[in-house]
Amino acid sequence: MDKVESAKKAAAFRAVDNHIKDAHRVGIGSGSTVVYAVERLAQRVHKEGLKVTCVPTSFQARQLIVNNNLILSDLEITPQLDVAIDGADEADNKLTLIKGGGGCQLQEKIVAAAANLFVVIADYRKNSRVLGEQWTKGVPIEVLPMAYRPVQMKIESKLGGKAILRQAKAKAGPVVTDNGNFVLDWVFDRTHDWQQVNQEIMMIPGVVETGLFVNMAKIAYFGMEDGTVKELQV
Repeated sequence: MDKVESAKKAAAFRAVDNHIKDAHRVGIGSGSTVVYAVERLAQRVHKEGLKVTCVPTSFQARQLIVNNNLILSDLEITPQLDVAIDGADEADNKLTLIKGGGGCQLQEKIVAAAANLFVVIADYRKNSRVLGEQWTKGVPIEVLPMAYRPVQMKIESKLGGKAILRQAKAKAGPVVTDNGNFVLDWVFDRTHDWQQVNQEIMMIPGVVETGLFVNMAKIAYFGMEDGTVKELQV
């Protein structure tokens, strides 16, 4: 296992060990680091007999839950969660996050908002002083397909930078989210007041959700190159 994968695993295991208890209702995020969190959760369920109920943030997260024989639920049945564990594309020193590199930001934000505690797990490459320091692909913005072009133009005229329609890799045309929407990746060209920017973008008709997670995460675990885990709380 290389340093990055070891770092992801260390952060995920630490978060699961520190924050998941018996009878907890757990939001399961999406992405490569969450795979290790579900692995550790399944180990603890098997060894300790924990009873936990899991709510996924995506089709991928649902498959992880099912394949590890964990109890699957949804927000209709389990609308309040004790903890949500998810990755991030980047986190600044205030734990403002960019999420949605995998196109799941809408469901990830809904699940995180339903949890009493939102915990971030990531490797050292995702830990930045300010957003944009290491993540250069921009802020993912989920939009209704019919609105992508006007939204694109409004974002660029109001906030600068470039809003790029995300293209699929293994199919012709744009990426389509689990919700049937398109994704614009807004590559910003300066530092912003992220709370204000998030509100401005959300006010544009046709925008469904942004990948800016402001004042949501309370604690983050970053697996480091040397095998240690850095903890950041706000």
